[in-house]
Amino acid sequence: MPATRSLRRREALTFYLTISPWLIGFLFLTVGPMLYSLYISFTRWDLLRDPVFIGLGNYLDKMPNDDRFWQSLKVTLIYTLAYVPLELIGGLGLAMLIRNNIPGVRIFRTIFYLPTVLAGVAFVVVWLWMLNPRGGLVNLALDLVGINGPRWLLDPDWALFALVLMSFWGWGRAMVIYLAGLQSIPAELYEAAAIDGSSGAQTFFRVTLPLLSPTIFFNLILSIIGTFQTFTNAFVATNGGPLDSTLFFVLYLYKRAFEFLDMGYAAALAWVLFAIILVLTLIVFRSQRFWVFYAGERADE
Repeated sequence: MPATRSLRRREALTFYLTISPWLIGFLFLTVGPMLYSLYISFTRWDLLRDPVFIGLGNYLDKMPNDDRFWQSLKVTLIYTLAYVPLELIGGLGLAMLIRNNIPGVRIFRTIFYLPTVLAGVAFVVVWLWMLNPRGGLVNLALDLVGINGPRWLLDPDWALFALVLMSFWGWGRAMVIYLAGLQSIPAELYEAAAIDGSSGAQTFFRVTLPLLSPTIFFNLILSIIGTFQTFTNAFVATNGGPLDSTLFFVLYLYKRAFEFLDMGYAAALAWVLFAIILVLTLIVFRSQRFWVFYAGERADE
């Protein structure tokens, strides 16, 4: 017994020594800054003078009366409601198109996924050229069919839609995850469906979609978190304009922190964003029992 306890102690010591670099980094580079930002959210601080503790003033007094806060929240919610379903459906559509090993399919997979790994600023600059109201590729294409293209990023009525359009390049991330999910579905199930005379649509809705629901759930979580953290597209393309029509929540947070030097209020906005994402994620997790199919759990039942 003493020898066994000594061995367990050595194993535990080896384990903690092995993870110590990550643990130290996590405590000092993640947990520490988070706790400090929580403290800062209860202060008024302009980076030039010492923080002044004001309690819940940023949350209860300043935030409810801030019109731009509500505008940024509205813009982010509209963008999320518009983009998340499109990414889920579009990514699945791309994955279904290129799931088979037809000649040249690897090239198409690379083409579809490539925009995902490009620098955000780079693809936004490309879209700025494409959406240019004078001579942009999109408006030139519309002119060919007799449609007078809008001013896109210069028009408050079209700017947010233009950013949704720009984000279609991100479908490659969802596509790759869907491909992994599709390849995990046993081929025997499709063979059984074919023997039973199931049509293509019936096979998709009764075999593919239920078994792919965990993958859809995973993509849904990532998409919600990603849209609420949208920053680069709006910052580079519009800087929140015109008329705050593309003032995303994170962009407004950035402006309060680094343009207005209102660090306390910016920290409060960051924690509100954290709370919103947490609540939405918990709601989606709670909903999974109604629509996510886990084959192993059903088999046990």
